[in-house]
Amino acid sequence: MGSLALDSESENSDIYSDLGLKELGKGVSGSPRILSLLSSLLERCVQKNEKLLETMQIQDVATVFHGLRAPTISIQQYVDRIFKYSGCSPSCFVVAQIYVDRFLQQTDVHLTSLNIHRLLITSVMLAAKVFDDAFFNNAYYARVGGVTTAELNRLEMTFLFSLDFRLQVNVRTFQRYCCQLDKATTEGLQIERPIQACRIKESWSSKGDSTCAPTTAR
Repeated sequence: MGSLALDSESENSDIYSDLGLKELGKGVSGSPRILSLLSSLLERCVQKNEKLLETMQIQDVATVFHGLRAPTISIQQYVDRIFKYSGCSPSCFVVAQIYVDRFLQQTDVHLTSLNIHRLLITSVMLAAKVFDDAFFNNAYYARVGGVTTAELNRLEMTFLFSLDFRLQVNVRTFQRYCCQLDKATTEGLQIERPIQACRIKESWSSKGDSTCAPTTAR
């Protein structure tokens, strides 16, 4: 079972609080800011990819994550639903974004309205299993995500093999994604290669600066 301690004395404490990754005080309600930031980022990535795919007349690679039609529920509504009913920690959504980026880096898949929902429920479920102290079984997450248990089991295995089962996330990478997500809405996400939108560069090495150095989505 992994752990990503949010050290209150670290220089990243303020951004963790700002994103709503720390426990809310008694009597405080509302959704963590990370949910709206992630939803907004993913919405823009999907729109950019779909526009570019249409312009270039490219057929995206079909996978088990692709549906025949886009779900009627928006990304924001879907993220809020997962958070409300899964009981996972807000940090799981940062980790889920890291997992999705790893998946995109290892495949020829692009984020679109046909696959983003299945990628979200699968990645959040895995993040909860790895980093939360308690989590539900696949049948429960399937009901939350609006898919069958058999389908979610298949999605999970495909996702795991695509990542080569590399589910650990070091603190440096976690901090980098937190900083980038925080900046994405205020400064606008810089896209070098729109067809691969929503890929924040991740260093697989343990070397490098641990501060919030700017990174570029790919």
